[in-house]
Amino acid sequence: MAVKLICLTLLLVLLCPIWAREPCRRSASTCDECIQSGPECAWCTTPQFNIRCHTSKGLLRAGCHKADMYNPRGDVQVAKNDSSTEQAKAQTMFLQPQELSLRLRPGVSQSFPLTITMPTDQPITELTMDTSPVPAGLNITFGGIVTGNPLVVQVDVEAARCPSVSDDSSRMQNRTGPWSVHITPRGFSMSVKLEITLECQCNCTRNREENSPSCGGQGALVCGQCECSRPYFGLQCQLDDGSVSPSNDYGCRSGPHAPVCSGRGECVMNQCQCQNRENSKDRYSGQFCECSNFDCLYYNNRICGGHGKCMCGRCICDDGWTDEDCSCSMETASCMASNQRLCNDRGACQCGTCKCEPPYAGPTCEDCPSCVGICQQHVACVECRAFGTGPKKDRCDQECGHLTVMMVETKQDLTQPDQATRFCKMMSSEDYCFFHYTITNTPSGGQSTVAQAKECAFN
Repeated sequence: MAVKLICLTLLLVLLCPIWAREPCRRSASTCDECIQSGPECAWCTTPQFNIRCHTSKGLLRAGCHKADMYNPRGDVQVAKNDSSTEQAKAQTMFLQPQELSLRLRPGVSQSFPLTITMPTDQPITELTMDTSPVPAGLNITFGGIVTGNPLVVQVDVEAARCPSVSDDSSRMQNRTGPWSVHITPRGFSMSVKLEITLECQCNCTRNREENSPSCGGQGALVCGQCECSRPYFGLQCQLDDGSVSPSNDYGCRSGPHAPVCSGRGECVMNQCQCQNRENSKDRYSGQFCECSNFDCLYYNNRICGGHGKCMCGRCICDDGWTDEDCSCSMETASCMASNQRLCNDRGACQCGTCKCEPPYAGPTCEDCPSCVGICQQHVACVECRAFGTGPKKDRCDQECGHLTVMMVETKQDLTQPDQATRFCKMMSSEDYCFFHYTITNTPSGGQSTVAQAKECAFN
């Protein structure tokens, strides 16, 4: 059976999404505007937070808790999935599931499998899938076909953008749904119903905290921002009509006695126009010009260590870097001990360097000449059995006969330790070179694998 699947999406508008031109509009003043600016954009609802709209990773690095982020991803829920009652007769087409509910974040695809059982008495050489008219910017495609009877087809649904006011939506209930779309195999009456809703508005707008302390008790906290009651205004509803001068610059002050535009700009028609810097890459920003992209910590003479961006006086570190100045690497390979454990489980890997617990030392916390443990207990016997040296070399057979030793070339050839095996690095009492070995206690005595190559300071 040849299978041909065609997606007919009427009213499809092929437009360049806004996030292709301006990912995460950081100037977004509302949560709705933010999430519509790109599929990876999230909104921070923490009160008085300087950075509102960014990627979820960017907000986390800026200090916004994950619980305070609004970043819808959409979902698919099966509303009806009846089993066929005529499978034995196999005289009619049958589709599973029959109804689904989809919530779509523009730019984020949602998928589901569609099972199509074909009637055996109607040989079909070509199967075409039709869809009823869909809203502008919505795309439905078919792929991932598993042939046979039944067929299994993957259906992908994605919204290119949120509808604008100018879109022809006279046949729709509203601009974001829900809308009913039917998928029908051509030539058959049975169809799959999709109830589609676009996630273009933030649910946090429904969680208003009236008379919020974050708004001085003079307004409602909505999505982390204050909506002030009259006559109050300001970021925290800290101003009122009687607290400002008649100079009409109240919109340019963060408080009644704060400098206009933080002393970094001019107030034009009650809005701050931040001054330019000699270096065109340096900029002031914010409602009161309170933020800058250059007033951050430096490391190695580079702002944010060259591993992050300065946003509102705070370093937003790149992936793999942390600390206030982005100087701390999160890479751990340099902390990996010979037993493939970070810092030999005897310290913490901080910024790519092991901070060892005393008395352990060394780059990976494997050096411990003063330790009295399983390594110290067996070092004399290991040395005499492997190299014929050490304090027990003259009585090795008598005192160390319980220990079985196997030699390998280098420490890299040593088997990886487990819970019963310990990796050791000890110093020879004769040549003051370090040698590496593993030690395992057994009921019959002990087993040790020793690396022939030593580490000597003069090599």
